[in-house]
Amino acid sequence: MLPKYNLRTHLLFFGFLWVIFGCQIDQGSKNRNWSAYLGDRHSTQYSSLDQINLKNVNQLEVAWTFVTGDSAMYQTNNLVVNGRLFSVTPYSRVICLDAATGDLLWEFDPEDVNPHSGDADQRGLMYWTDGTEERIMSAKGTWLYSLDAKSGALAPSFGEGGFIHLGEGLDVDGRPNVGLNTPGYIYQDMFIIGTNVPENVPGAIRAFDVRSGKRKWIFHILPRPGELGSETWPENYLEKTGGASDWSGIAIDTIRGIVYTSTETAGPDFYGGDRTGQNLFANSLVALNAATGERLWHHQLVHHDLWDMDLCTPPTLLTITQDGQKRDVVAQGSKMGLLFVFDRESGEPVWPIEERPVPQSELPEIKTWPTQPFPTVPPPLMRQKYTEADYSDISPLATLYCKDVLDRSGSNGPYPAPSLHQTIIFPGYDGGMEWGGSAADPEGILYVNVNEIPWFYQLVPTRGSDGKALPFGERNYRVQCASCHGIDRSGYIAGGFPELAHISDRLDKNTVRMLIDNGGGRMPAFKSLSDERKESIIRFLFNEPEPERENYRDEELPPYVFRGFQRFFDREGYPAIKPPWGTLNAVDLNTGTIKWKVPLGEYRELTERGIPVTGTENYGGPVVTAGGLIFIGATADGKFRAFAKENGELLWEHDLPLDGNATPSTYMVNGKQYIVVSAGGAKTNRPKGGTLVAFSLPD
Repeated sequence: MLPKYNLRTHLLFFGFLWVIFGCQIDQGSKNRNWSAYLGDRHSTQYSSLDQINLKNVNQLEVAWTFVTGDSAMYQTNNLVVNGRLFSVTPYSRVICLDAATGDLLWEFDPEDVNPHSGDADQRGLMYWTDGTEERIMSAKGTWLYSLDAKSGALAPSFGEGGFIHLGEGLDVDGRPNVGLNTPGYIYQDMFIIGTNVPENVPGAIRAFDVRSGKRKWIFHILPRPGELGSETWPENYLEKTGGASDWSGIAIDTIRGIVYTSTETAGPDFYGGDRTGQNLFANSLVALNAATGERLWHHQLVHHDLWDMDLCTPPTLLTITQDGQKRDVVAQGSKMGLLFVFDRESGEPVWPIEERPVPQSELPEIKTWPTQPFPTVPPPLMRQKYTEADYSDISPLATLYCKDVLDRSGSNGPYPAPSLHQTIIFPGYDGGMEWGGSAADPEGILYVNVNEIPWFYQLVPTRGSDGKALPFGERNYRVQCASCHGIDRSGYIAGGFPELAHISDRLDKNTVRMLIDNGGGRMPAFKSLSDERKESIIRFLFNEPEPERENYRDEELPPYVFRGFQRFFDREGYPAIKPPWGTLNAVDLNTGTIKWKVPLGEYRELTERGIPVTGTENYGGPVVTAGGLIFIGATADGKFRAFAKENGELLWEHDLPLDGNATPSTYMVNGKQYIVVSAGGAKTNRPKGGTLVAFSLPD
């Protein structure tokens, strides 16, 4: 039986007339639209519009704003098609606005269809048309919805009356709860997507019929026994591992019919004792036949990942010139600030890749892969190891603190040896590069923002000093929850993970149980967690005694877990490293050289102390235009900026109501160019909300 659906579409009268009479697609004016995530299926984040250019960008002003009323991370790269702007709000509502005025045309709330289905940070939508019918596809929780783009109504021919369960068609037992925070792309009559999966569900890339929602093909990123790549896993690996999905996004070469997918680590993220081996196709760039899902070629860019070094940025397709010849390539960035560049068709590296030795595990249960791949060209876009030369110099006290911590903790670069001793990991868990992606222009230049923030890395045992297992609830908490909420339940507010030490003061057990089942915010659903383990965690969180258990096997949980995400900050709360802390970079991929690098973001209070602009942590990517400009929000100072793409000069900036942690979109309506960005904040412990801000030149 299907859930009852009360259509909640809010159509303004004039908007309704406009939808009826103005919805035909003008196929000859693609440059007026931003009809795919990150601009196009190549993920180039490029626009040929040039009305806003180097000469007039300083005249930009706010054209309109739209307040969603939601208050959470707003990471959406908005779509614009023939004067309509489509956005997915922080609470996963889909809204359609007049792109010239910001007036609401319609709204769809998935809570009306599948209540309490969980949340995830949505980064965009998919748009499809056959020239007559138009659809918008969006996800919330484990459901994907197909909507009529003209009205917001569910498309009745799609799945179960307009939606499908993303856990179906994964070739696993049951119907696990998985999600989709980064949209895919349309190819022929299909949409192709990755998924967010729990660590015990194997990841995949799938294609679905865009009209019916039926699965067309699947590629098992985590191969099944007997498939290519299964030889890089231990016996019975599917019983104890999962993950290795694609949550960062894909790119499609529509001429060659190739889809490129960048994958995450296998689970558990930080313990590899149950998944010894190279672990294909985790942490890999994989090229697939877009029509069939057949693997064409692959490169694994992190072997046997033990550090959560997902390929967290989507691949970018561009054309470079070498020896006077054009060459189509795919560029893949990493959390380490490395750029790997490959021939799109053959998969041949454009420049050599070296396998270099890395520190080896100090723990007998964990086997570290002996080498890791490093590109020889281009050079890294950030420092590769925290050393004495990197002590923060914003104050003498900061310098002394950095020295003290390095003396006690040590530093071994991006691949520290698994150990019970705290060490500095740099580059860190949030990049380097991040999910906002990189922009590419037709000249073969890649523009990308980078974080340079050190973090800590440490494993902790799940057994007491006597070798016996910790209480069942505490041990399950450490395995399932501590990597985000901390061993001591203190949380990691800057990363969006609340403290749980006092959870009983604000939530009851039933609410916690529902959150574990359905997820919420950055937390995935844990429906596959047994009731016994779930209830033990709840008892631990509410400080209740653990009952005696029978038939408990001491070996059924991993012996070590990750201590939790923790940035290395100084005593003032700034990154404990010499600036810059965030940069915007231009990389000439014709030559493999860094063209320019500038700080991105500012702490005004430090500038007023006479400290040069430091840059800030940044989440959300750039857009480059034919007008010679790069537009980017992303920073932790609430600014939206325009830079000259030729030399990185800052030309214009404007305050946003909240941090613009999203990749902007640019489009033209009625002969006027606009640039729009989602402003929701909430990253790095910043204020949160949900506002769209569009800019244009004055009339």
